[in-house]
Amino acid sequence: MSKALIAGAVVIGAVVLAKRHAMSRDGFDLEKFVERMPDNAPPKWAFQNITTIRENTDRILEILERENKVDTAEAAMPLRDDTA
Repeated sequence: MSKALIAGAVVIGAVVLAKRHAMSRDGFDLEKFVERMPDNAPPKWAFQNITTIRENTDRILEILERENKVDTAEAAMPLRDDTA
């Protein structure tokens, strides 16, 4: 039990040191890290899918904002009264 605890502490310490080292150099750039992965790596797929979803969401929001502006402008226009 104590050997497993010591091994766990060593692993956690190594991870913390590696993270500090990566951050102290130029910072950790996740995009560059993912780009270096092979094309069939699941984390790369996930990163690409999330990026695509964000881009699509931005496009959808732009379209909805444009439609909302058009609807608001049409509602603000007075109707012409032809009965006069």
